Amino acid sequence: MIFDINYFGYIAGFLSAISQFPQAYKVIKTGDTHSISLGMYSIMTLGILFWFIYGVLLVNWPMILANGICIIPSIYILFITIRNLYLKKQK
Repeated sequence: MIFDINYFGYIAGFLSAISQFPQAYKVIKTGDTHSISLGMYSIMTLGILFWFIYGVLLVNWPMILANGICIIPSIYILFITIRNLYLKKQK
């Protein structure tokens, strides 16, 4: 039996991708982003985007799937964080 190393990529990608969803759920439920670092989420979201592009260029499906899924809640959290900061400054 031959072991496919891509299994590690799929497992790592799955865990990384779902790690964003609890935070996104909390933001959806409460709308609170006060304790979220805008700098950290900006850098992380940009990093995920570049990992996705890198995966596309390599045609590496574990990387494409994981980062394609992970970018969705990351962009949402980043958007709501920026929106909340903007609304706070408007008050």
